[in-house]
Amino acid sequence: MARKQAEPAAADKDAKPAASRKKLFILIGAGVLALLVSVGGLLFFVLSGGSEQSAEEAVVVPAGKPVAIYQPLDPAFVVNYTHAGRQRYMQVNVVLMGRDAAGMATLTKHLPLVRNQLVMLFTSEEFDSLFTPDGKETLRQRATLAVQSLLEKEIGNPVVESVLFTNIVLQ
Repeated sequence: MARKQAEPAAADKDAKPAASRKKLFILIGAGVLALLVSVGGLLFFVLSGGSEQSAEEAVVVPAGKPVAIYQPLDPAFVVNYTHAGRQRYMQVNVVLMGRDAAGMATLTKHLPLVRNQLVMLFTSEEFDSLFTPDGKETLRQRATLAVQSLLEKEIGNPVVESVLFTNIVLQ
């Protein structure tokens, strides 16, 4: 009787590894299938997206007006002021906007002059006037006029349509 009970126990041990192997093969197969589906979907979207315009390219431009070209002036300008006996600072990130591609390419040769002109303008400002939105807008307009007049002298064309402040910090 003892021998009969030992035989089914041995059969159960042999059955468990076979079941474990089946589960392992099923899991590996499902993993490979998921990987293939993922790669196939990625390839589909990458390859099918080439013939259509992306969201960035689909910008609607009014008829007759060229697309704006932006030239960031890096690094940011940092200017110090003495205000009410304390040291104050202004940090401003500047981007030049123009619409003439050839003119903007020529502008890159004169960026040190443009940076110098803007530093001189920023240091000549009164710190109190920079706290209001109107003061910041006035400074932006003055910067635009200063850059345009400098470029008019240097290259004969005020290539820059506008000077933009993308970030301004007063401390």
